[in-house]
Amino acid sequence: MCFGYDGEAALRRSLVEKGAPRRHVLRGAAAGVAAVGVAGGLAAGAGAAAAAAPGERPGERRGHSRQRSVPHDRISIQLYTLRAALGGQPGFDVVLQRLAQYGYEKVELAGYYGRTATELRRFLRGLGIKATSSHDGISATPAALSTKLENAAILGQRYVVVPYLNSATRADWERWADQMNAEARQARRWGLRYGYHNHAHEFTTDLGGGVTPWEILMERLDPRLVHLEVDLYWAFTAGVNLGVADPDRFAIDVVRRAPLQVRQFHVKDRDAQTGDMADLGTGVVDFPRIFRSHTVEEYIVENDNPDVSPLTSAAVGHLYLDHLDY
Repeated sequence: MCFGYDGEAALRRSLVEKGAPRRHVLRGAAAGVAAVGVAGGLAAGAGAAAAAAPGERPGERRGHSRQRSVPHDRISIQLYTLRAALGGQPGFDVVLQRLAQYGYEKVELAGYYGRTATELRRFLRGLGIKATSSHDGISATPAALSTKLENAAILGQRYVVVPYLNSATRADWERWADQMNAEARQARRWGLRYGYHNHAHEFTTDLGGGVTPWEILMERLDPRLVHLEVDLYWAFTAGVNLGVADPDRFAIDVVRRAPLQVRQFHVKDRDAQTGDMADLGTGVVDFPRIFRSHTVEEYIVENDNPDVSPLTSAAVGHLYLDHLDY
């Protein structure tokens, strides 16, 4: 789930409609992924594997390029991860103070928690944190769009991102793509970049004739106006549920083949046994391999269902990215 939207339910519906056996829904092919093992996932997370994986281009291998790391100032976190701890204003204040102590300098907003945009910017600035991005749905009216963009500009954001869309009707996706283009055109006038955040169902929903929502979006969104915030857990999970032998390669191809620029990553790991989200470095997503293939402007930590506690997930996520070599 991202900011109140149930990506797992959307994926289940798309797979059931395609006739996939229930045992394969969401966790389909998990056994194959689990063969990597948790130890393998951790080794990948530490950047220990030197050889290229099957299908990996030679240029992706560590031995063919200098070792890199995630720049500290590009690490962010989606505050939806911390929703259970945020509560009212006192909870929000304490959680954001902890994030600052963990080293976060950026956050992606999921609501304002009782403050105006001006008040929130002032509070965050006092902590040395900047709200650089936000998840905001498509606006219902021109007035709502103006308010959304004005608030984002007040906060000093660089990005506004649509977090979730879902329909089994092709006309809906075409209409939404056109509206996102129109909103993105307005966002540019405010100095904002406008993006779309994927789940898995965009790749697995059949809109008729085998056409998927992802294909509609890639054909119809204007690459001059709209960018992608690729959620790596959901891209990996889509590959698993489509029966792809190498889900990491599927996620890489999502990025490389997109006509839109990928400016942001949601960095979410996947448990080897259950297929659920996991704290960074404890699952099977090969982040070093993916990061070698593409550099983004923000690496945004997220775990919809924290393994221990929301703040623990936040701390583990920052520690993992801040010490990752690839």
